[in-house]
Amino acid sequence: MALAKMIMFAFAAASIFSMASAISGTATYYGPPLVPSSCYGYQDKGVMVAAANPALFNNRAACGNRYIIRCTGATNLGVPQPCRNGPITVTIVDLCPGCGANQIDLSQEAFKAIADPNAGRIRIDYTRV
Repeated sequence: MALAKMIMFAFAAASIFSMASAISGTATYYGPPLVPSSCYGYQDKGVMVAAANPALFNNRAACGNRYIIRCTGATNLGVPQPCRNGPITVTIVDLCPGCGANQIDLSQEAFKAIADPNAGRIRIDYTRV
């Protein structure tokens, strides 16, 4: 019984730590086409991909990095509750030169997996895997 309590405590502590280290930002979407990309040219990396803002992209240093993205809410009144399903994991394959700080441009498929595409822009938390 004590071991089970310790495991539960460790899981709860890890969850709190991961939530505390998440970065709050916004997400938009793009696509298709998803290729060519700045990181991989015409190499297909699937549909669960994203383009990073210039600071995160860091002159291609972010290429291949994976992020857990969680929808946290709306940014506009048009779709007041855009979030659906749970978090997703995406791979950075491109640069989003027009993205602001803490903004990630998801592929249309990735955006659709966590939010209503009619929202266009959502609030997110993201964490590097």
